[in-house]
Amino acid sequence: MKTIKKLVLVLAITFSSVLSASTNPTNEEPSVLSTEIAALLDSPNFRIADELLAKVTFVLNQKNEIVVLNVDTDNSQLEGYIKSRLNYNKLPTQTADKGITYVVPVRLTVK
Repeated sequence: MKTIKKLVLVLAITFSSVLSASTNPTNEEPSVLSTEIAALLDSPNFRIADELLAKVTFVLNQKNEIVVLNVDTDNSQLEGYIKSRLNYNKLPTQTADKGITYVVPVRLTVK
């Protein structure tokens, strides 16, 4: 009887952890957000020698302004540029949810 109870307990824990691990990804129109951010980051004021990459983590406040939390890059000039262009800049559309943390990859290339 003890082994049956233990087996049921193990199965219950296994199935509950599998169900909680499978989440539905939200698709909050990333193309609109990406195009608006790309427009804000257009025309950098410094010279780009090669491709620069960064991951920008941000949230939207109640005024629909971008609040940059982190810029993950090795280039300090790129980090300062992204923060100065995006931080507390208002997005034109109201499509994204407020308070959700977004991570957007940014790539600046030579034109």
